[in-house]
Amino acid sequence: MPSTLPDGETVPADGALPAAALSGAAERTFGVYLHVPFCSVRCGYCDFNTYTATELGGGGSQAAYAQTAAAEVRFAAGVLGEAVRPAGTVFFGGGTPTLLPSADLASMLAAVRDEFGISPDAEVTTEANPDSVSPQSLADLKAAGFTRVSFGMQSAVPHVLAVLERTHDPARVPLAVRWARQAGLDVSLDLIYGTPGESHDDLRRSLDAALACEPDHVSAYALIVEQGTKLAGQMRRGEVPEPSDDDEADKYEIVDDTLAAAGYGWYEVSNWAREPRFACRHNLAYWRGGDWWGVGPGAHSHVGGVRWWNVKHPTAYAGRIAAGTSPAYARELLSADDRRLEDVLLRSRLGEGFDPAWWGVRTQAAQLLLDGLLEPAAGGRVALTRRGRLLADAVVRRLLE
Repeated sequence: MPSTLPDGETVPADGALPAAALSGAAERTFGVYLHVPFCSVRCGYCDFNTYTATELGGGGSQAAYAQTAAAEVRFAAGVLGEAVRPAGTVFFGGGTPTLLPSADLASMLAAVRDEFGISPDAEVTTEANPDSVSPQSLADLKAAGFTRVSFGMQSAVPHVLAVLERTHDPARVPLAVRWARQAGLDVSLDLIYGTPGESHDDLRRSLDAALACEPDHVSAYALIVEQGTKLAGQMRRGEVPEPSDDDEADKYEIVDDTLAAAGYGWYEVSNWAREPRFACRHNLAYWRGGDWWGVGPGAHSHVGGVRWWNVKHPTAYAGRIAAGTSPAYARELLSADDRRLEDVLLRSRLGEGFDPAWWGVRTQAAQLLLDGLLEPAAGGRVALTRRGRLLADAVVRRLLE
């Protein structure tokens, strides 16, 4: 089941933000995330806030969801007031957003356009399962203003997909990519490595299949076994083996070597792009500390050092929206130390590197350079070496010493 929400301070019913959070908003990037919490089946490894159709009814139903989400967009515009500015990025995540009709996704995007505006060069992405799209649905999304689709490929090997409980046919991936190309959409493929039973050759097979599709962008994530998931229970009972850190490190190197040889450059520890312009700008805004409003049950938002998160269950979320009150469950006001810590944690993962003077960590960075975990980057910055990427959490801890 989805993980539980953290506690925090109470959010006013009208969602009002401190004046300091809205000050200087025009100088910060702004994006919108729209969470679509529906999946046709629940994968055994997943602890995202998702639900199958049979779990929901009433105001939390798929049929009513687009209208409910659009109502939160209108609510958000009222909260931001004079701090409203056009969205530079819009990202539909889930769940499987493309389980909804294309017309519903288009109406949600139209609400963002009507209430905030969307920059002329905005990146507008939807996640999708390969079996949840058609040539017509992708063409409809392009016509509505979408520019990019991110397919959850995960693996090209049937026995690996079976452990993950992914239901799509691997042969569907190149078809979906071709349809997206025909519609004029940029394409990203998501892979997972480290699944129990996945060999190095299995991973190479998946990478070869992904590269044969010639995507613009590839994300590759090590499998994380979250407590409370079906997969965690299977491991606890000894039904499947637990992932090995050494094996996942070896597989990361296979991923990086293979993608680099194909001309893809890493720009974040788990993300590679065929050209810099294909890097996911929405996620870059997260890593660089930008502002975003998260729409939907369980969605997180951040504006000017204030972070909040919505109630998780779609029915509870819909009830709050219908009552005209904030759907937020709780929030936190980040202190200067909090923001510095997060900045170090997130920016240090980026291929563009960072200036140690920003955080007053010249001494720590100098030692990490000597240890081969950082290397010089453009403009006097430093960036993670590949060994540093494998030990990114340890690098952050040392930077914060």
